[in-house]
Amino acid sequence: MTIIAVDDEKIALEGLVSEIEKAVPNTVVYGFRSAMEAIDFVEETPCKVAFLDIEMRGMNGIECAKRLKMINPKINIIFATGYDEYMREAFGMHASGYIMKPVTSKKIAEEIENLRHPVIRQEPHGSEKPLLRIKTFGNFEVYMEEKTLEFPRSKSKELFAYLIHKRGASCSTRELTGILFENMPYTVSLQKQFQTIRSTMIKTLKDVGADSCIIRGRNQTAVDITKVDCDYYHFLEGDAAAINAYAGEYMSNYSWSEFVLGYLDQKL
Repeated sequence: MTIIAVDDEKIALEGLVSEIEKAVPNTVVYGFRSAMEAIDFVEETPCKVAFLDIEMRGMNGIECAKRLKMINPKINIIFATGYDEYMREAFGMHASGYIMKPVTSKKIAEEIENLRHPVIRQEPHGSEKPLLRIKTFGNFEVYMEEKTLEFPRSKSKELFAYLIHKRGASCSTRELTGILFENMPYTVSLQKQFQTIRSTMIKTLKDVGADSCIIRGRNQTAVDITKVDCDYYHFLEGDAAAINAYAGEYMSNYSWSEFVLGYLDQKL
C-alpha cells in the first residue's frame, strides 16, 4: 500500500511520516511539503491513502484533497491538523478521517482500520507468493523461481540492489545518481545515463512479470517491499534462519554497502 503525507512544515512532516510508518509497517510512505508535488506524484503513482495538513502555504489541504479525488475518486483522505473548524467541510467532501494534532501512531492505526474505501493490506511474507527472492548476504543476487535473474547492465543491477537496501524508502534521481556514479558531478548527461539505467532495470523486471516491484514517481523511485522475499528483511525481523545465514558479508559487490556491516553485527 502506498501512502502520501503532506505538510509544509518540515518537522511536522517528518513526525507524521514517522508515525504512519509505526502504525502501518511494511508500507511505503512518501512525504511532501508542497500540495502540488503530492498531486503530481499521485497523477503518476497509484496511491491508496493521503494524510493532509489543512493550513498550508499556497494550496491548502482542502483544495489539495479535491484535486487528489479528481485524479482518484477512491483515494482515502485523512486530514491531520491542529484546527477543528474545518471538520464540517472535510466530511462534507467525504474525507475518510480527521486527526487532531499531535498525531500518534495509535490515532493513525484507528483511521487505517476504518477507511471509507478499504484496501487489502499485503504483508511481505504472507500468503501471497512474493514475485522475487533477494539474496543480500554475500554477493547481491535476484532469483525468479530459483533461477538467477540476469541484468544486461551491471549498473541496473546495482540500482535495484540499492533500492532493496533502502527498504521501500523513496530515493531521488540525484541520490541514486550519486550512488551509481560516485564523485562525478551531477550533470544533464549523467541524468540521461541514469534514466537509461533505470529503464533497463524496469524492462528486465517487466520481462519476467515483476516490474510492479518498482514504484515510480516524478524524480522518485522505490521498491515495493511487499513484492519481494529478502534475507536482509527477514534478518531485521529477527528470523532465526536469516540470522544464521548472515556470515559478516552484505552486498559484497558494492562498496556503498560496507557501512551496514557494523549495524548488522550489532544485531547478532
